[in-house]
Amino acid sequence: MLPEERERLDGLLETRHYLHSARVGGQSLRYIAEVDGQWVALLVFSGAAPHTKARESEIGWTARQRARRLCFVVNNSRFLVLPERQKYPNLASRVLGLCLKRLNADWQERWGHPVVLVESYVDESQYRGTCYRACGFKALGFTAGYGRSSRDYYEEHGVPKQLYVRELRRRAIGILRQGRLPADLAAQEEKIIGPCPLRATHLGSLLEVFEEFRDKRRGHGLRHRQPFVLACAALAMLMGAGGYEAFEEECGKLTQRQLRALGCRKDPKTELYRAPSDTTFFRVLNGIDAAEFDLGIGQWMIAQEISILQSLAIDGKCLRGSARTDGKPLQLLSAVSHRLRLTVAQQPVEQKSNEIPALEPLLRKLPQSALEGSLITADAMQCQQESSRLVTQDLGGDYLWGLKGNQSGVLEKAQKRLPKDFFSL
Repeated sequence: MLPEERERLDGLLETRHYLHSARVGGQSLRYIAEVDGQWVALLVFSGAAPHTKARESEIGWTARQRARRLCFVVNNSRFLVLPERQKYPNLASRVLGLCLKRLNADWQERWGHPVVLVESYVDESQYRGTCYRACGFKALGFTAGYGRSSRDYYEEHGVPKQLYVRELRRRAIGILRQGRLPADLAAQEEKIIGPCPLRATHLGSLLEVFEEFRDKRRGHGLRHRQPFVLACAALAMLMGAGGYEAFEEECGKLTQRQLRALGCRKDPKTELYRAPSDTTFFRVLNGIDAAEFDLGIGQWMIAQEISILQSLAIDGKCLRGSARTDGKPLQLLSAVSHRLRLTVAQQPVEQKSNEIPALEPLLRKLPQSALEGSLITADAMQCQQESSRLVTQDLGGDYLWGLKGNQSGVLEKAQKRLPKDFFSL
């Protein structure tokens, strides 16, 4: 879209659309429908609403799934038909239908990931939503009549709207709530860290862990206290962030209440709580003892609830932008809590090695008494006698390893002794 077209489109939305605004949040796409070179309709698709009760009830996903999968839902946030409707019969539904046919492909080309569900909110005191029903949209129910006024606050506007949704992919609603997404969607979900599963009331105790750490920084004008920065870094790391920029990004998603609970000071200019920058994380974390920091996090997690270690998933990943002397990125083996989906420990994989020998030092970082009776899960890489002995005999836990054809002898025995249902997936 040319700059002058964008300017004209926004101008028409501001003057002729009933919301009188062209501003939308996050990722977006704009469409112009023409007949014989004349503009006849304008559409804008943007990021989905953060939370709508009717949508959440229909999909049935968890709060964590919603936070990580909301990117697959888009909102038809503006739709303006320009000429008189009688001039072009069924114009609105025809234009909307054409847009829906290409929306997923266009969104992938522009933003790099697919979308599977479209939603729209219709003020039925002014419009009947006929074009949406004609295009296969389903009415789910009315909103509560609140609008978002800022990141953490909503204001009542007193105009409940009907929510319409339409699947762009067959069984999209069922896919969004299932445990594991299809490969194309899972690849995008893996890039999304968080959300924070801890309530603000639990975060104050995390701040106390780092109150005793000595702050080596000197000088006036330090915006953030060291305990606050360390608490933010710990929380971001537990959610899976693996670098200073990722720390800043994830802590930027925390609510004002969560930041306050972590010990943040208000910005005197804006009167708001602000997360530390990546450079602040760098300066603070490079001035403390890493082992002491790691120990503090582990002790805090056990103090919160020992059952957090009762089921752990072992998973390996590469850190982007962390090339070592051999040119290969740093590999980390992580232990992730099944219940809270938090990373509780990490262990670097040695050069010219693999994840197998890294398992023992990883698990030894955790309180050994808390691992007794725990279930440790991992992929086929850890399906080894030594890994199994470590978990059962040394740690007193149980294991659930993946099994593939690369261990043909064990696989053949399993196929003979286990029911066929085990191999039907």
